[in-house]
Amino acid sequence: MKNILILSDTHNYLDSRISRYVEACDQIWHAGDIGTITITDELAKLKPVHAVYGNIDGQDIRMVHPLIHRFRCEEVDIAMTHIGGYPPRYNSDALKLLHEKTPDIFVCGHSHILKVMRDPTHHKMLFINPGAAGVHGFHPIQTLIKIKIDGKRVYDLEVVELKRDRVT
Repeated sequence: MKNILILSDTHNYLDSRISRYVEACDQIWHAGDIGTITITDELAKLKPVHAVYGNIDGQDIRMVHPLIHRFRCEEVDIAMTHIGGYPPRYNSDALKLLHEKTPDIFVCGHSHILKVMRDPTHHKMLFINPGAAGVHGFHPIQTLIKIKIDGKRVYDLEVVELKRDRVT
């Protein structure tokens, strides 16, 4: 069984309030717009990190983290990218990825809009956009997602909301 923390769009701001959720997880998934490599380096000192680069990320991040990351957690197939769209309005790169082999979970970021839903057009795949964990952008609440994965079972999905403590 794995406890997963999913975040995106930190934009080089790692809120100290996130640390309590990092402590309780087994893995961290970051869906891009990390900001600088220091963010994922700091997270990786604490827990294993799966991450992709986003549109604001520089070469330091792009040399370490891919545009699309396909991996397994327990017996669950995960696909993650930063800009993917959302059901049923995926961008062309995401559609290609989903048609090659539909993952069990598709994670993306970019919009700063929290969205979790089953996509009935892609074999009931679970779509997750964790919103934005940083403070750069229009979102009024910073959000993260916690889930548990045990074998093929994905359960106990929980949204974590953090009131923005500063505005940029």
